[in-house]
Amino acid sequence: MTALPAAAKRALATTPELVASAHPVQLLPSGYPETSIWGYGAQTSGPEIRVKQGARISRRFVNQLPQASSVHWHGLRAENAMDGVSGLTQEAVSPGNSFDYDLAAEDAGTFWYHSHNRSAEQVARGLYGALIVDEPTPPDVDRDVTLMLDDWRVDPKTGQITQDFGASHDLSHGGRLGNFISTNGEATYRLPVRRHERLRLRIVNAANARLFTLGLQGLDGWLMAYDGMPVTSPEPVPETFTLGPGQRVDLFVDVIAEDGVEALLGRIDQSKGYVQAIFPVSGSSSANRRLVPAPLPLNRAPDMTDLAEAATLRLEMSGGAMGSMREAIWNGYSRKAGELMENGQFWAFNGLVGMTETPLARLSLGQVARMTVVNDTVFPHAMHLHGMHFRVLAQDGTPGPLRDTLLTLRGESYEIVFAADNPGRWAFHCHMLSHAASGMMTWIEVTA
Repeated sequence: MTALPAAAKRALATTPELVASAHPVQLLPSGYPETSIWGYGAQTSGPEIRVKQGARISRRFVNQLPQASSVHWHGLRAENAMDGVSGLTQEAVSPGNSFDYDLAAEDAGTFWYHSHNRSAEQVARGLYGALIVDEPTPPDVDRDVTLMLDDWRVDPKTGQITQDFGASHDLSHGGRLGNFISTNGEATYRLPVRRHERLRLRIVNAANARLFTLGLQGLDGWLMAYDGMPVTSPEPVPETFTLGPGQRVDLFVDVIAEDGVEALLGRIDQSKGYVQAIFPVSGSSSANRRLVPAPLPLNRAPDMTDLAEAATLRLEMSGGAMGSMREAIWNGYSRKAGELMENGQFWAFNGLVGMTETPLARLSLGQVARMTVVNDTVFPHAMHLHGMHFRVLAQDGTPGPLRDTLLTLRGESYEIVFAADNPGRWAFHCHMLSHAASGMMTWIEVTA
C-alpha cells in the first residue's frame, strides 16, 4: 500500500526516505554483545529531523520490519491524515510497503516521532527519533543539544531485548520498565563544554513507562518550554523536575562548574542516583555569565480565557492491579474484570476499555472544552492528546503553560482546557504504552 496525499505530489521525486528496519547496535557498554533493535536508520535513535518553522516535513516511510507499522509526529499540530495512528487516521503500513507523510511544521519547538502501531513493542525496540522545529531567528545559545532519554529491558547475557512485551505484570502495573538507561542510545553520554558556555538542552522522555526525575549539578539556568511550547517568561530550573513518558522540556543552562570538573544532568541522589549526561569542563567561553535569556517566541495559542460556554468533559481512569474496577465495557459488551484480564485488558476510561466506535467527545471546530481528568488508580499515567495542546487549570482557575502530555499520579485530579481548532479524529491515550495497549486509549472528534 502506498498512500499519496495531494500535498505530497509536488515533492514526490525528492521525498527523503525514513526506513524502519532491524539492525545491530552496541547498546550496552563495551564488552557486552551487540543488541538487535528496530530503528529508523542504522543507529540507536532515529535520525534527528530538523526543519525551520513554517516548513513542511516530507518523508516516505518504508517498512522493512516483520510487522506493520506507522509513524506518529508527537506534539505537532498538523493535518489529521498525517497523524500516523493506525486504525484511526490510517491503515498500518504492512511489511515491504510505504506511506508518504507530508505535514506542516506550524510550531517551533522540541518534538519527536515514533511508531504508533503495536507501540508498546515497537517503541521498546527503538522505533523513535527527535523532531526539531527551529525558530526563524536562532536564540542566543552556544550549542543546541538534544537528549533522548530511554530505558531498555535487555538480557545482559545475550545483549538482546527481552520479548515479554505483553507481560501481564507490565500491563496491569506501572508499565514496561527497563534495566538499562540510556541517553541518545549511549550508556554514558559525554559532551565536553567550557565554563560559562550556554547550552540549550532539549530533553525528551522516549521511555515506555519510566518517569525521569532530574536535577542539575554544575549547571544553572532557565526552563524555556514545555512539550515544545515556550513559556511566556523563563522560569528558573527547579532543584528537581520530572518528565513522564512523551513529555519534553527545553532548558537554557549555563556551565558554572569550574575548569576540570564534570557538570551533570541526572538524578542527583546518593542512595539511587543515576547520571543521564556528563559535561566535562575545560577552559572558559567568557569571564562572566550571560544575563537572563529573552523568552522564546510564542507559538500560536487559541483564546481559551472565556470558559463560560466551554463544553464540559470528564475522563476517569480505572483499573490496574490493586484497582477497584469490577467490570467494564469492551467491544460493545459489559465484561467482568476476570474476563478482561484473561484478554490482556486491565484499564478503562469512563468504564470503557480501549478504542470505541464512538468518541469520548464530538466537538465543533473552534469549540473550547474543559475536561476533568481523574486518576482513580494506584499508578501514574501520562495522558497525551494528539493534534491539539491544552492548559492545566490551577485551583484558582489560572491556566498553566501549553502542554500535549499530562502526568497524573495516584489519586490526582486535574482540569484541562483546550480549543478544538484542528479538525479530525484525534487519539487521547496514556503514554505508558503498555497501558494504552491494555485499555487506556480513546479519541476525540473535531468536526469542521
